[in-house]
Amino acid sequence: MDEIIDIVDKNGKPTGKTALKSEAHTKGLYHNTIHLWLYTSNGEILLQQRSHKKLIFPLLWDVSAAGHIDAGETFIQAALRETKEELGVQLEANNLKHVGVFLHETSYNDGTIQDNEFHQVFIAKLKVPITDLVIQESEVEAVKLVSFSEFETLLNNSKTNNHFVSSNTDYYKFILKTIQNISST
Repeated sequence: MDEIIDIVDKNGKPTGKTALKSEAHTKGLYHNTIHLWLYTSNGEILLQQRSHKKLIFPLLWDVSAAGHIDAGETFIQAALRETKEELGVQLEANNLKHVGVFLHETSYNDGTIQDNEFHQVFIAKLKVPITDLVIQESEVEAVKLVSFSEFETLLNNSKTNNHFVSSNTDYYKFILKTIQNISST
C-alpha cells in the first residue's frame, strides 16, 4: 500500500508537506516511522522475521512491529495501529514508552530507494502468549521470543549468521540495553 506520509526536514522538523511513501523513498524525502519493541517479564524480546515479499531485507529478523506514520497520525497512533495490523495485539497508549529517535539514512536497490527515516522508538511489555499473535502475512514471515543473552549472541554474530540487519548493530545494542534496564526495575 502506498500511504500518504508527512515529510520532515533533515532535522526531523515538520515541513507541512505530504507525499506518497513511494515518492519519499524515490526522492529521499525525510519522514518518520515507528519501531515498537515488545518484551516479556521473563527477559525475552519479541522478534519479527520480515516477509519474504519485502523489497528490503526479506527474511531477516528485526523489530517486533514497525511502519510508516500516516499523514496526520501521531507517533502513538501509528505504533498502536502497526502493532494491531502486524501482530494482532491491541495495546493501550499508556503501555508504550518512547525511548529514542534514530536517524536511518540508507540507499537500497542500486540507489533507486533512498530511505531517510527518523525511527520513533517505543518499547512495551508483551502481555499475551506468543501463540495468541495473529501475524500479517504480507509483512511478517514469523515471530519468536529470544532471551536477552540469545539476542546478544545473535547480534554479535550478525555479520555471518544472516539473522539481523548487520548495519543496525549499534541500534540493536541500544535496544537490548534499554529493555534490560527497564525490565529490571
